[in-house]
Amino acid sequence: QVQLVESGGGLVQAGGSLRLSCAASGRTVSNYAMAWFRQAPAKEREFVAAISWSGASTDYAGSVKGRFTISRDNAKNTMYLQMNNLKPEDTAVYYCAADSRPLFYSGPYFFRGAYWGQGTQVTVSS
Repeated sequence: QVQLVESGGGLVQAGGSLRLSCAASGRTVSNYAMAWFRQAPAKEREFVAAISWSGASTDYAGSVKGRFTISRDNAKNTMYLQMNNLKPEDTAVYYCAADSRPLFYSGPYFFRGAYWGQGTQVTVSS
């Protein structure tokens, strides 16, 4: 079983930056695609960014492209989300997820989150 724990959230002013981390334990996730999702109050959960198991492929939602960067360090069993130029509309609980299928990534549409973290709150003030 895989446990995922997010950290790095907080309160930041518009235009600021935050770096989220997603640490995995239980077993290695180095062979699994991972992704970030977010959910704002009264809204459905939405895709933010995904990264293949090797880190060679990444995908982003249009609303964050050019501002957010997803990365991973398989030696540390950890994934990151660098968020720059934050906007009030980025306010949400951010969740990380790991796919259940090893050595598989075909883009965010085919991502199937089998393991999820508990979320970390990001609040951007105007």
